Amino acid sequence: MRGGPLVVIGDVLLDVDLEGSAERLTPDAPVPVVDCRREHHRAGGAGLAATLAARLAGRDVVMITALGDDRCGRRVRDLLARHVEIVSLPMRGTTPSKIRVRAAGQSLVRLDAGDGRAADGPVDPRMATVLERAGAVLVSDYGRGVTAHPEVRRLLAGLSGGTPIVWDPHPLGAAPLPRTRLVTPSRAEARAFAGDEPTAGDGAFAQAARDAATLVERWRVGGVAVTLGDRGALLSVGDGVPFVAPAPETGITDGADTCGAGDCFAAAAAHVLRAGGLVTEAVTEAVRYASEFVAAGGAAAVSGTGPAAAEPPVAPADGDPWEVVRRVRERGGRVVATGGCFDLLHAGHVSMLREARRLGDCLVVCINSDASVRALKGPDRPVVPASDRARVLTALECVDAVAVFDELTPVELLERLGPDVWVKGADYSGDDLVEADVVRRHGGEVVLLPYLNGRSTSRLVARVRETASTLGGETR
Repeated sequence: MRGGPLVVIGDVLLDVDLEGSAERLTPDAPVPVVDCRREHHRAGGAGLAATLAARLAGRDVVMITALGDDRCGRRVRDLLARHVEIVSLPMRGTTPSKIRVRAAGQSLVRLDAGDGRAADGPVDPRMATVLERAGAVLVSDYGRGVTAHPEVRRLLAGLSGGTPIVWDPHPLGAAPLPRTRLVTPSRAEARAFAGDEPTAGDGAFAQAARDAATLVERWRVGGVAVTLGDRGALLSVGDGVPFVAPAPETGITDGADTCGAGDCFAAAAAHVLRAGGLVTEAVTEAVRYASEFVAAGGAAAVSGTGPAAAEPPVAPADGDPWEVVRRVRERGGRVVATGGCFDLLHAGHVSMLREARRLGDCLVVCINSDASVRALKGPDRPVVPASDRARVLTALECVDAVAVFDELTPVELLERLGPDVWVKGADYSGDDLVEADVVRRHGGEVVLLPYLNGRSTSRLVARVRETASTLGGETR
């Protein structure tokens, strides 16, 4: 992970939710009467992105924005100061605010006020130092002048190429700077930015891929990830086949509050890039986090009017299982582990691993080294070396890390790992597991999960040998 803070740059608003019930219409017009019972405030616009970034990076977040010295400005400053350090730009006009009137979980109307925009003038002298130290930068543009500020653009343009920048654009905002690592428009925004006529008969992916490739070339950026709602996101780096990160099944209902999903996506992507992740990893984790954010109530959950917020993503740890475990435990999560040879990955393995991941907040797979497999299975095993087995396992979305052990059993590894849950397939019995005692001694529990009948590596190897022998006999 890069050592500096996650710096969020953009236009901040004050978001207000007025929650109540609507059970009748007014006598003078066919409009609902809302009996307001609760009022909730939160930092909106780039302020929401910064708040969500602080959930991922702790208080190691700096917000560069323009705020007015007015009632809304002072309120949003108080809300932000709980989570981030604030570096100010001057503002002309009054701090913008957006008031949503909601009933039964639905927005009925939104009222916008405030004409504030970032203005030229003296800037906080800390801004240059903060950006020089940045581990990553998230630009959250809401079209009110912060990203067009000459000093902001000058400092961003002068950043080292090693500092990843994620740019969440706005139709009324400034164009992303060249060499930005990732730009994250919505489908409608990408369509408007690209400006080409849509091709008849194209599906959502084909059109998004064409728009994203156009924008990569036009803006001269590293990649463009077009967010596609419940279909996930599509990433293009210009040439070649685009990368698609599908949305997970999260139980999102029709009419779910999607307010803030784009901010959530961009914040998660910046967090992963700051941790050293690849752009594809950043997009994949951002889709998952944004989907869970919407399922948990969206922006309403941030202001306390919805259910619990989504669990933050576990940023890649360059294959280091200890770093994954540390991050999960820092936020009070549950570590799940399982183990085995995993020589030839088959449907039984995948089914068990997916079920295991649902039991906690990360899944570490402990695999036998090549020498250990030979000692257990014979001199002609493993079929696949440990390095390749680990690579295949970590490619599974449900696997967060892989650890290799040389002993016949993972007991020594589990002494150090101390998982909260140790999982094996139901083809074992509790009495067969020599590692159960060490897991329980560290306060963990041992569970058996259903295993698909008829699937085993030994059977696969035997079948391949039988087929090879038959074919060999036919050719002689």
